[in-house]
Amino acid sequence: MRYLSTVYVREHQAKIGYRRGSLLVSYPEGKQRVPLESIDGVMLLGGAQITTDALAACVQRNIRVASLKRSGAIRFVVGGPTGGNVHLRTALHGAVGDPQHSLQLARIVVAAKLQNSYRVVARWARDERDRSTAVELSRRAELIATRISHLPNAETANHVRGIEGDAARIHFNTIRQVLAGSHLGFSGRQRRPPRDPVNAMLGYCYGLLVTELVGAIDSIGLDHQLGFFHRPRSGRPSLALDLAEEFRPLVDRFVVTLVRRHQMGPESFTHTPGGAVYLNDQGRTNLLKIWELHKEIGFHHQVLGQSVQRWALPSVQATLLARHLRKDLPTYPPFLIPQ
Repeated sequence: MRYLSTVYVREHQAKIGYRRGSLLVSYPEGKQRVPLESIDGVMLLGGAQITTDALAACVQRNIRVASLKRSGAIRFVVGGPTGGNVHLRTALHGAVGDPQHSLQLARIVVAAKLQNSYRVVARWARDERDRSTAVELSRRAELIATRISHLPNAETANHVRGIEGDAARIHFNTIRQVLAGSHLGFSGRQRRPPRDPVNAMLGYCYGLLVTELVGAIDSIGLDHQLGFFHRPRSGRPSLALDLAEEFRPLVDRFVVTLVRRHQMGPESFTHTPGGAVYLNDQGRTNLLKIWELHKEIGFHHQVLGQSVQRWALPSVQATLLARHLRKDLPTYPPFLIPQ
């Protein structure tokens, strides 16, 4: 059973203070008290302000405080003291600096992403009622599967990235086909800025996912900026982006389900004069409610041999990576969506 949850503060004029073991969130309409023992994270989604006392209280209790832009991109993430030990972080630095070890881990996370993409597309094919569309979706799933077979022969990180990019093109073209004729448009993956509602939701959910992974990685004692597939770059949470690859097809399936069930409509988005499309306040509220319900879904974990709720998976995968780096596991076992 899950006892903790994330607090989402979306009001632009909100002010978050601290008083007697609780966060005090003040709005123009009133105030709300949130006991610190009942939460594990605070997500600032607008221009909300937080006092240093409130921030210090969260850090002291290992409560992650994150701020996202309206596109879902991370502004900042503040957490508690770094866990783990110096030997674990030294092992991470060594793996990132070892070209062969780094290449091996890059192959693994990309193979998991492509395997999960294959399983998601294959499921869409099985559920499709139109015979010709089902056949086409099955064909696309097999195309993704063939890209997986190319990974063992990838001799460089750039080769791995090329295979991943090719499979991603097939994957997003499949989403375009699945959502053809839907009430929300999707012409293909577009970022910076998103140009349609589906891209707006994809980017926003990816941002939520990466924020979860940053917190999980830091709590284990790893450095979320040192990645293998996403090479270290100043200001980029490369390791969090690496682990996010395994979960992206799951996020894509989540967004497609939102559209197909008409849980999000055109009224949930705002269009800027430059052509960008973003979730509006009501759209974010609706999406976050469904996102939190989604995080309670259990998935059978092939390594643990039991069901693990979606909210716990980032911590599980960060822990498995740490065990590999400590040489407790011969290789890193990625998360795979059950068939």
